[in-house]
Order: sequence, then structure tokens, then C-alpha cells
Amino acid sequence: MFEISDALRQQLLAASLGARQHSHSPYSKYAVGAAVLDEQGRIHVGANIENAAYPQGWCAETTALGAMLMAGGRSVKAVLVTGPGPDIITPCGGCRQKLREFGGPDLFIIAGDPRGIQQQWTLDDLLPFSFGPEHLKL
Repeated sequence: MFEISDALRQQLLAASLGARQHSHSPYSKYAVGAAVLDEQGRIHVGANIENAAYPQGWCAETTALGAMLMAGGRSVKAVLVTGPGPDIITPCGGCRQKLREFGGPDLFIIAGDPRGIQQQWTLDDLLPFSFGPEHLKL
């Protein structure tokens, strides 16, 4: 299993909190940031982007995955998602499936907020019995 150090967790937290500052959330006022760690050890960030024509906005995790792909990353080792707190935030169901496309059941999903890291799971904890790309191989 992939290991993630406390120092790397803190880097992901800082990146995710920084990404929140770029959220476009004029309707919900709920800024979300995400930091994705790729297979090369690079961190890619994203923020939620709302749209007046609901449901045309997208989540922070989606933005971060797009940034990862555009930078040449192909798999996710960890993702750290931050919201304003104090409630713990997790990826929505759609984002859990998007993360599954680029990471396996042991993908680290970490939740944080301005107070720090709050909780950690694997993708399998949040999306058990998931359907992934390997199910489509002939």
C-alpha cells in the first residue's frame, strides 16, 4: 500500500486551502478546495466552480483531476479536500466515481478545513464495491 507522510499531508492541506481562495461559489458561499497527488509526486489543485444555470457547475475534485491530466498525470495516490468547517467534507458520489477512474480502492481521501486535517479514509471506505476501468477490459 502507498504510504503518505505527515509532511506530505501538510503540503496537500496547504495546497487545498490555497485552492479554496479561487473558488467561484457566489450562490452557495461554500468554497471547496482539492489537492490531488499524482503518481509522480506532483500536487494539482482545484476549486469548486458554480454556475447560475444549475447544475452546470463542477466540484473542486473535478477541477483538480483536470489539472492533473493536463499536466500529464495519469493516476491519483491521494486527495485532500477542504471546506470551511466545522463539518467534515467528503467528495460527493460523482467525485468518488471520478476519483475511482484514476485511483484504486486504496486511494487516500483526506478531509480538512482551516483548523487542519480532520479525518482520513480509503476510497474503498467511501465507495465500497466500486466499478472501475478494469471492469471494462475485454
